[in-house]
Amino acid sequence: MSHTKKLEDLIANGVIPDINDRLDEIFEEIADNKEASEDAKEEIEELREFKADLEDVLEDIKEGAMDEDEAKELIEDIEMAQRGSDDEDFGFVEEE
Repeated sequence: MSHTKKLEDLIANGVIPDINDRLDEIFEEIADNKEASEDAKEEIEELREFKADLEDVLEDIKEGAMDEDEAKELIEDIEMAQRGSDDEDFGFVEEE
């Protein structure tokens, strides 16, 4: 399997569903508390931005705009983050 295909599968079937699950958990907590904490608001915003970045990666893959080396690096970053490094940003750099 090519790195781009593996990355596409990893994002579409692993990372994005995990983000959606976490967003659902946060919204349930907010519904239970009737109020969103600042931490919850920040996490929601970060997750939404990250999901949008991942959707952009999927679009790049579909358009053939991602090379195998870049895909391999992103796979490694995602797998490292999934192993528990909370500080990992999945290879995406915050734009200011």
